[in-house]
Amino acid sequence: MCLMQQFKPVTKQDGAKLRRYYKDCNYGLCEYSLGTKLMWKKVLHPAWAEIAGCLVVRNRDAGGWNFDYPVPGPEGDVDAALRAIEAYCLEAGQLPVISMVPEDKAGKLLSRYPYVRVSDIRTWRDYVYYREDLQYFTGRRYSGQRNHIKKFRAQWPDAEVRPLTAENASAVERFWRDYETEFPKGDNAKALDELALAKKMLKLAGKPWFTAGGMFDGDKLIALALAERCGDTLIIHIEKALYSYTGVYPAFVQAFALAFGGNCQWIDREDDAADKGLRTSKLQYGPARLASKFRFEPMNELMRHITSIPKVETARLTLSALTEKDIPAYNALVLDQERNRWWGYDDVAGLGGPVEERSFYNVAKRDFENRLAVNFAVRLEGKLIGEAVLYNFDCRGGAELGCRIDKAYAGNGYGVEAFTAAAEWGLYKLHLGRVFAKCFKENQASYKMLSACMRKNGEDETFFYFEKLV
Repeated sequence: MCLMQQFKPVTKQDGAKLRRYYKDCNYGLCEYSLGTKLMWKKVLHPAWAEIAGCLVVRNRDAGGWNFDYPVPGPEGDVDAALRAIEAYCLEAGQLPVISMVPEDKAGKLLSRYPYVRVSDIRTWRDYVYYREDLQYFTGRRYSGQRNHIKKFRAQWPDAEVRPLTAENASAVERFWRDYETEFPKGDNAKALDELALAKKMLKLAGKPWFTAGGMFDGDKLIALALAERCGDTLIIHIEKALYSYTGVYPAFVQAFALAFGGNCQWIDREDDAADKGLRTSKLQYGPARLASKFRFEPMNELMRHITSIPKVETARLTLSALTEKDIPAYNALVLDQERNRWWGYDDVAGLGGPVEERSFYNVAKRDFENRLAVNFAVRLEGKLIGEAVLYNFDCRGGAELGCRIDKAYAGNGYGVEAFTAAAEWGLYKLHLGRVFAKCFKENQASYKMLSACMRKNGEDETFFYFEKLV
């Protein structure tokens, strides 16, 4: 099955399948949880697939697709999952952006991609606390929290935390009415959207994936939270309390951690969404760290080194950019169906529309403008007799090379000469580490050409594979 067809949108019906991976995941970031995927699915647009024993999640933002770092199962192969992501993006003509990467996985991606732009934005970072710190608030730095809790307990000594179940539905509904009455951000659209999502998510209380708890003053619910255990971290997805109960927040944070923290090492209270009030509050609880979330945007060598297609000369040939004067000869080359049956790509079908005079020229031009490929015109005494194309840049130092020569010029060694020149330009001028190629097993002419200038490195039922290394 095509990898693209494997991805399906995250829904609550998928909860048990995703939790198979998230329940033991020690990445310690809220994005690696079912709750975040469900709560923010209209923002993140997450879709998931199981690849090489790993959970792979594809998200969508204004810049296009981005992928979570793969979450392995017991026998998962993260390298294989990353290769699948890269192949998927190559097929789609997009760079393999890996986002929300945990800090301890960043080094692996830095060594994987020779050229990459890395972001670590302060607003993204999760507030991660030692479980014991929130359970006991010991030490001078927590004197403020202890004072607030003391005042709260003086007024509401019998307030207690209990699990929330379906039986508490009426108490939850009353809580939301009371909360909206006191809500200090009633004119903040973003905050109102988050509140609506919180209400919807809390309806999942009772699912085995989540822990829901509330603080009750008698029968009245005055605070509630929804959390999820992922590895050694308890992730707090929702945390709300009635402001009219002075000191309820620190009292509830402590009581919830004591009741449901279990033997977790960490409690993650998620990010602050650049909200000044949230940032101030979360910092006051003394996080052990602000957990970084790195975004890796790999680049290929064309993006880094090339502004225009150069001229490459050999003993007999010149390789250079296609020009408008080449269009008639280039069209004849591309439309020679008998010659191109071994090309491995249907140029006409790839257009997605009718063939026009400039169609193939425009595709080659656009591919270079987007830094997806370099189409060299192969020239003999100035006349276009073929093309050599470097494409499928994998962002890991590799690119694929293809070459085709007009049938009128076949049998003179021009293919080997052009192919070698393009490969060596890629390796020594473009700074690739590897150029690879393939040919159909039935295509003896291409096999001989590739064998003359590259090293064979494998085969399958359809192709022989070759490579040339620096």
